[in-house]
Amino acid sequence: MTPETFAPRHFGWAFDAGVATVTLDRAALKNPLTFESYAELRDLFRALVYADSVKAVVIRGAGGNFCSGGDVHEIIGPLTGMAMPELLAFTRMTGDLVKAIRGCPQPVIAAIDGVCVGAGAIIAMASDLRIATPRAKTAFLFTRVGLAGCDMGACAILPRLIGQGRASELLFTGRVMTAEEGERWGFHNRLVAPEALDDEALATARALAEGPTFAHGMTKTQLNIEWAVSIETAIEMEAQAQAICMQTQDFRRAFDAFAAKRAPIFEGN
Repeated sequence: MTPETFAPRHFGWAFDAGVATVTLDRAALKNPLTFESYAELRDLFRALVYADSVKAVVIRGAGGNFCSGGDVHEIIGPLTGMAMPELLAFTRMTGDLVKAIRGCPQPVIAAIDGVCVGAGAIIAMASDLRIATPRAKTAFLFTRVGLAGCDMGACAILPRLIGQGRASELLFTGRVMTAEEGERWGFHNRLVAPEALDDEALATARALAEGPTFAHGMTKTQLNIEWAVSIETAIEMEAQAQAICMQTQDFRRAFDAFAAKRAPIFEGN
């Protein structure tokens, strides 16, 4: 993909100074997803693996809400008439979106306002950082429509963010997690006023984009793959990862800047 000319059909896109902004933009319906937007988002995040000029990503929603999940009429209704092979193809596709968000090397920041439920809550969960407003309402609604809470990696990722007991409560009941709960439990990194949300998310993304982005990608990779290994294995993996980073020009730039008593200027290599 070429970030400067990328023109998605099913969501908004902006790119400036290394930061890409994805806007879920069906504001009248609180930004629900469709089959097409799921697939296009999945393809975007897969392509970001090869988009070296994109250093950080912000996901936001239009009109004071983040995302209301799968569109009731365009997704939920059709699913009730599908056979098992079609259903499995759909659930694998939605899971592939989470894999793609976790698999891209760029830090992904969710800017959460208002409604953040169902698949919207999953996208927020899959992001690396979450900045929210006090009016953010997050819910994993799957049991409330007769489905299991184990959707798109929720049973694996959510307990690692907020703990097993709290995740169990949200996934069994489908109840709303308030913004205050989300910050206190560690789901939200911080809360900001609604009018400051976009600026705060962009400022965070720009700060990351100006950092050692090769090293950020390494950090994200290690955060992902160390979930299922022993401490001993993790320490060895991190030793190898850090040795690789010590060969980068950014590491040398940081040393030279420190010696010269100035701020380093990283280039991501």
